[in-house]
Amino acid sequence: MKKTCVFTLAAVLTMPAFAETNTADTTGLSNEYGMQNVENEMIAPIPETTKYESSNPEIKFPRGMQFGVGVSATSGLNGFVGYNNKKFDSFWWKRLGFRFDFASTKPVKSFIDNLVDKYMGDGIEIGDNLTITDGKIKSHHMAALIDIYPFGDTWFLGGWRLTGGYMFGKMDVKAMLTGSDDRLAEFAGKQFEIWGTKYQYTGGDVHGTANANWDIKGPYAGTGFDIGLFSGFKMFMDMGVVFTNKAAELSMYVPVAGTGLEYWDTSTNSWKPVNTPALENTLHENIDKTLQDARDELNKYKFFPIVKMGFMYRF
Repeated sequence: MKKTCVFTLAAVLTMPAFAETNTADTTGLSNEYGMQNVENEMIAPIPETTKYESSNPEIKFPRGMQFGVGVSATSGLNGFVGYNNKKFDSFWWKRLGFRFDFASTKPVKSFIDNLVDKYMGDGIEIGDNLTITDGKIKSHHMAALIDIYPFGDTWFLGGWRLTGGYMFGKMDVKAMLTGSDDRLAEFAGKQFEIWGTKYQYTGGDVHGTANANWDIKGPYAGTGFDIGLFSGFKMFMDMGVVFTNKAAELSMYVPVAGTGLEYWDTSTNSWKPVNTPALENTLHENIDKTLQDARDELNKYKFFPIVKMGFMYRF
């Protein structure tokens, strides 16, 4: 009987403490069952101050924008604008870039002509029966290019790229006809050879010309690199070819009437005037044979070389 009373009294004495604790835990309950709406509290909106921000601010515009200026013996003054950002977190995006490329010989015409003259020297043989000298070049092109940097942003190797794209434009070459027979050195600059027959203009002027017109149109493939100098300034170089669907178109102009044109008569070892229809027909036949021979040679090479270098800046 004593044990029972003691247990009952202890239970009664502990009740206020339990009730106080329970009251504190249920403070702020608003529903009719006296339970807290825990689910609503857990999905409360994220405060404005915790919104996501990019972890790499270096990928923001204008980072990666690039432009460059260079020069080429075949395409003249070259320029490009494009994009390549090596700060991207993506493995592929940091390795990809693009450029819009354009060039023209007009701004540097005299410079290009001097380079051509030095390259041609005493003349260049086209096929087996024609030599040209004193070349003039007019060229222009535009291109859309995609660059792939295999090594990404790796130091030094990161500047090497593979390039593909599409290019279209035109190249016109005009040259004076000349010859290279040492036995006729006294006529250097005036005489030229067409299909084994030597011709010259009296009076010291060369009237004959050879022309090549080349449509630069087709896919481009090449390689290149850019090397950092300081800040965002770099030096670049590109080397590649345009795969055209046809070779250059050749033509030749050799005026006869009133020009004093003469041919070398091998039977008498002397110069004689081209003053009869038969001799004029022989000249035109020689021209046709020479052009066909040159076309056969050029048809083996249906690609147009592009080599350029210069300076660029990348943000």
